[in-house]
Amino acid sequence: MAADNSGSRSPVPPGAPDAVADPDTVREFRLPGLDCSFTRLAGPLPIHRAQVTRAQWRAAASIVRSLGGRLVTLWGIDRRTSDGHFAVAVAYALNTGLVWLDLPLTDADTTSYPDLTATFFSAVRMQRAVADLSGLTAAGAGDARPWVRHAAWPADYYPLRREPSGRERFAALDEQYPFVTVEGDGVHEIAVGPVHAGIIEPGHFRFSVVGEKVLRLEERLGYTHKGIEKRFEAMRLAQGTRLAARVSGDSTVAYGWAYCAAAEALCDGAVPERAQWLRALALERERIANHLGDLGALGNDAALSFGLAQFSRLREAWLRRNHELVGHRLMMDWIVPGGVASDLLASALETMREDCDAVEAQVRNLESIYDAHAGLQDRFVGTGRIDAELARRLNLTGMAARASGLQRDLRSDFGGVPYEAMQVRSARAADGDVAARVAVRFAEVYESLRLVRNLAHALPAGATLAALDEPRARGCGAGWIEAWRGEVLVTIELDDRGLILRAHCHDPSWQNWPALEHAVIGNIVPDFPLINKSFNLSYSGQDL
Repeated sequence: MAADNSGSRSPVPPGAPDAVADPDTVREFRLPGLDCSFTRLAGPLPIHRAQVTRAQWRAAASIVRSLGGRLVTLWGIDRRTSDGHFAVAVAYALNTGLVWLDLPLTDADTTSYPDLTATFFSAVRMQRAVADLSGLTAAGAGDARPWVRHAAWPADYYPLRREPSGRERFAALDEQYPFVTVEGDGVHEIAVGPVHAGIIEPGHFRFSVVGEKVLRLEERLGYTHKGIEKRFEAMRLAQGTRLAARVSGDSTVAYGWAYCAAAEALCDGAVPERAQWLRALALERERIANHLGDLGALGNDAALSFGLAQFSRLREAWLRRNHELVGHRLMMDWIVPGGVASDLLASALETMREDCDAVEAQVRNLESIYDAHAGLQDRFVGTGRIDAELARRLNLTGMAARASGLQRDLRSDFGGVPYEAMQVRSARAADGDVAARVAVRFAEVYESLRLVRNLAHALPAGATLAALDEPRARGCGAGWIEAWRGEVLVTIELDDRGLILRAHCHDPSWQNWPALEHAVIGNIVPDFPLINKSFNLSYSGQDL
């Protein structure tokens, strides 16, 4: 199935009022029915922040949903040393930009906030993680099971509060996690993981099946918790750059850019245009590398090892070229606050364009083989389907959302330098199955190759790095980037000394993992690896 590269913006539900932004000022923004004052954060994308009350917290979720918006992420903050209280924050995506709402927990019940799961199902795991890490609980939430704790630390120890140093050590305890059970004649469970064959990261999958047909899947993740968000505390902005780039190795450019965008917003500094174009070039190269790898793995999971061999060869050559260009296969630490660490010569840009031509010819040939391979298509078509309505309810994001007919792509929706000049044609398919996700990957490879060519050809002259003065006072910044999986968001809050009080890094896998549980229902157990790979979600990228 071919994917459609329409580039159209996300539709607004009929009759739904828009969030309103005054085009004549960057300061005026409102949500209809919510009486609070918004401030636009510095930066290229429209990101607005406001402080809300408990009543407004719950009302805002309903308003955002009525506008056709979606939940991006939710996190907790310990501000007791500065303001004397805890807080929770939430970020919503609208067709007009990102809305960041902050709820100070200043009343008598200082560690509880209103539950959002009745409005946004994808809040469930986020709220459970906040409870484990910050000790802040969603009042009335139906699912209060631990998410990342795994009995690795005591129930009254909260790593993201001020008191823990992160160096504490505890004896490991046995954990009896209460999986949801399915009962009935012939129903039995298959436990897969958390340790898997090969190099895949740990994750537990509990299948309830009749024969080989899957009735239900429940995931248990959180085995790779590393304490990254704790490590950010008390860092200077420049120090945090290297840590952010290591949140997820397959998205180092996306996280590096998002963090630097947040830092630059706090410094209120301008990034040279050439540097912004080079960042986009790196982001598209990262997108291509990951899609090449996954297209090969998808062929292999459907018994076409030839596909794995060919796409692995292309990906390896692509990564080696990255090393030649910027000194690292994954382009780690090339994006820095104020720009990029080094420039690219004209000869390197020409080589890059030649590579794009060669890779595209080979990928198109491989796509024709995939499309004509009856065994492959038999495994792909109709497998692991997520329709548009379910994708919308689950807040699906990125490539997976576009394969289910939703047009969500920050590059085409909001542009920014240089994407506003590139006229990005976002790929989209309608069927929401493995075949659709494969088709979108192929289309995105071609579009990213086109973007790399154009960026390399029309790269503006000028500086690649601007000096930034780190702030010495409180402030907030955010960076929002369309990574290859979906939208990556990094928010940074500084304390009174200009040190990081809280840095929150959000991976799109948070929204998409629950979709996998739905996609596998009604399929057979042997199709799970194929469905899983068609999403290729991150374990450690969301387990910080």
